[in-house]
Amino acid sequence: MASLKNVGALTLLLLLLLSLTVQTSGKEDASGAGSKCGDPKRGSEEQTSALKLKVIAIFTILIASILGISFPILLQGMPLLKPDGKVFVLIKAFASGVILATGYVHVLPDSIESLTSPCLPQAPWSKFPFSTFIAMVAAVLTLMMDSFAMSYYKKHGMSGAECEYGDHIENDQGHSHGHGHGVGVKKLDDESSKLLRYQIIAQVLELGIVVHSVVIGLSMGASENASTIRPLIAALCFHQFFEGMGLGGCILQAEYKARTKAIMVFFFSVTTPLGIALGIGLSKVYSDDSPTALIVVGVLNATSAGLLNYMALVDLLGADFMGPKLQSNMKLQMWAYVAVILGVGGMSVMAIWA
Repeated sequence: MASLKNVGALTLLLLLLLSLTVQTSGKEDASGAGSKCGDPKRGSEEQTSALKLKVIAIFTILIASILGISFPILLQGMPLLKPDGKVFVLIKAFASGVILATGYVHVLPDSIESLTSPCLPQAPWSKFPFSTFIAMVAAVLTLMMDSFAMSYYKKHGMSGAECEYGDHIENDQGHSHGHGHGVGVKKLDDESSKLLRYQIIAQVLELGIVVHSVVIGLSMGASENASTIRPLIAALCFHQFFEGMGLGGCILQAEYKARTKAIMVFFFSVTTPLGIALGIGLSKVYSDDSPTALIVVGVLNATSAGLLNYMALVDLLGADFMGPKLQSNMKLQMWAYVAVILGVGGMSVMAIWA
């Protein structure tokens, strides 16, 4: 539960950070700095039309997010969609492809565009590939966090997470009461270690999704261009639905309790709508092209891209395709690759509009 509280705190921190960014960008524009890069002011009719679309976007994206992440969880009782079933493997492969394309085709290019903008000074922003460097560092840090979390929980007997495991944790002495400090030394069997792995994957994946969801929500909410928002709504609904399916599959495999599942579903579902609402409220002073906004959004997107790319390739696709289920069934493995290609391809096509 502590890690879920951290996700919630991170969401609030991101919203606060972006709010401060908005205020700073407004001051920059007022002082004339970066004004040559600002978007031209649009007429009131265009703004009214854009506002209507953004309100529609809040509710449609919220519904798509809830449906996507809830789909694997609510239908887990169906034989075809059990975590160890073939259909679930194919759905998860498709959703993993969507997450992979989100990092490479959507989030990383957005970061590159922000950090190489002509509105930023040539030095240092155009002299060094900051976006790909930050993404690389984020991927390595995600690996470290992934590895250290596994090592810590195994070494310390899952004392901080045993509430999620229940009977999966066994005592070294064969009983649950402790010695000396009042807490027994625990050990994880193979099944418990596998379950722990799924829980860490679900938490880290949600962390990366929350970061870029707030950013894309803010960008839409601050936009005054109705013709841009209209196709963006459909693209983001597709994006949130299938990205939610990938996260929902991970949550299902992690075997969380109902309360924990509800918290994770809530945070995934509301972050983009909250970002849109924040963008609407601060659209009068927000400028996408202010130096501060470009740097903050660019760095956040690059960080999210590195995290998502690592999670998709290592913890989702790599773990599944190198696992015993797909390695022992070549036919299922081929269909899983087809599902990945469909997920990657569909999400890549969405880059035309979003």
